[in-house]
Amino acid sequence: MTQQTSFFSALRRWLPLALIVTGAVAGFVLFRDRLTFDTLAQNREALLAFAAAHPVATPALFMASYLLIVAFSLPGATWATLTGGFLFGLFPGVFYNVTGATLGALALFLAVRRGFGRGLRARIDASDGRVRRLSDGIRANEVPMLMSMRLIPVVPFFVANLIPALLDVPARRFGWTTFVGILPGALVYTWIGAGLGAVFERGERPDLSVIFEPYVLGPILGLAALSLLPVLINRKRRP
Repeated sequence: MTQQTSFFSALRRWLPLALIVTGAVAGFVLFRDRLTFDTLAQNREALLAFAAAHPVATPALFMASYLLIVAFSLPGATWATLTGGFLFGLFPGVFYNVTGATLGALALFLAVRRGFGRGLRARIDASDGRVRRLSDGIRANEVPMLMSMRLIPVVPFFVANLIPALLDVPARRFGWTTFVGILPGALVYTWIGAGLGAVFERGERPDLSVIFEPYVLGPILGLAALSLLPVLINRKRRP
């Protein structure tokens, strides 16, 4: 392999990840103070007017924007979810929210895996000890582990995108478990967003702490525990 061929091969490998990192830094600098509740409150009339005038383009633009927010790990994903509920209602707002978030997560996942995920996976497979055992344990229970990472709120969304990429989880499996796993939490925040009209009229801010109320958090944690049930069963069956 010539040096030129090697260079272009490395460029194709690292370019997606480099674009993600560059976009993340630029987006954080440019938009960290703009993706907020105050921005939504100040532009709500313009957003509603645009959505009414462009009923087909608005969902597409919204999901593309959500994709970029997640792919570049920009602050403001929560307010994007609320905006989806505000503009489109609970349904189809939750579908647009979950689709945009899943596509963004998948973009980041593929960029990381293409950059160094598979190489790291090969090194892990060639190693021994605790890291190898942990990797094998996760790989043997991929679906339950992926689902629990999405359902348990304490796992950062960004981290839940990186770990599967580093372990070379199949992209299709990563995609559908992300979509299903984030759906319960997205339903809650989209529901809050759907009620923002009344919140704006009262001059208040939405109460996002509702996600930690027992009647909301309890079922989500229950689903997370249920998703891990196959892991416990597999352990019981081991000799």
